[in-house]
Amino acid sequence: MADFQLNPYTPTKWLRGGHGQTIFGRLVRRKDGIIFHRRRLDTPDGDFIDIDFPEVAGHLLPEDAPLVLLLHGLEGNARRGYACETYRRLAKLGIRSVGINYRSCSGEMNRKARFYHSGATDDVAFVLETLANWFPNSRRGLIGFSLGANQTLKFLGERGVGVKDWVETAVAVSPPFDMKSSSALMERGFSRFYTRYFLHSLHEKVRAKADSLAPVVDLDKVLAAKTFREFDHYGTAPLAGFLGADDYYEKCSTAQFLPHIQVPTLLLRALDDPLFEPDDVPYDTIAANPCLTAGITAQGGHLGFVEGQPGNLNCWAEQEAARFLAAHLLP
Repeated sequence: MADFQLNPYTPTKWLRGGHGQTIFGRLVRRKDGIIFHRRRLDTPDGDFIDIDFPEVAGHLLPEDAPLVLLLHGLEGNARRGYACETYRRLAKLGIRSVGINYRSCSGEMNRKARFYHSGATDDVAFVLETLANWFPNSRRGLIGFSLGANQTLKFLGERGVGVKDWVETAVAVSPPFDMKSSSALMERGFSRFYTRYFLHSLHEKVRAKADSLAPVVDLDKVLAAKTFREFDHYGTAPLAGFLGADDYYEKCSTAQFLPHIQVPTLLLRALDDPLFEPDDVPYDTIAANPCLTAGITAQGGHLGFVEGQPGNLNCWAEQEAARFLAAHLLP
């Protein structure tokens, strides 16, 4: 394993608490200086997935350069601020990127009566296989954010040593380890603000696909959902083949997959993340697997990790993620 040491995280002093980091973190990440080239992949089940290749100004990289696949968060897309920050960081180190847009997240609704979910690793495998065929001479890595971090860790753990045919290294930023406890947390206090924000977007998609979803789910109950648990129980679970919300959470929560990860993987999580319970971090499990490197910080919020002062701000998570991936993908 390559020698890698995390740089310490020094949170910005005037951003108080996890909510401040979470909200301000969305504003500080730049999207300029990147041109996207989109390609559409037709999936084996008759649907499609759009993937975006970012071209970072000043960094034209060869086709055989290492390639990292990025998995975005809930109701995000491949062009979010944290994604652009990652593409920029990787390009400066000589690594190409490609971002997946989950089904329904590319700006055009997908064809099938199916959305994405935290455990949809079949789509991750499909995209990685496509990239392996397109770029057989490129070493490959994987990075996921939030829901995408959940998919990343589940994908790695499911395939064990066999994952080396797909990727050589990975990073998970702000991953949940226990989806059930996270879902319960999102029903309390200020965290309900995030729940309302996400459910508004999800309900809009359900309305847009009402005709195709009606034979599979109870639309009235899905649209009446006021918590993630209700939405997952009446929407996500039946669409994805789970028995209910508890079955979904049990089978897709990532703590159970950590012991089986067999490639160098970086975990970045803040204990003041307002979307997850701080006690869901499985410290002993992480410590027992030499393939795992953990950056568990007291502060940082959800996908925040802002440090520095106005005019000289830094996004620590993307900085360290790019350094880690480069340490394992570059000669």
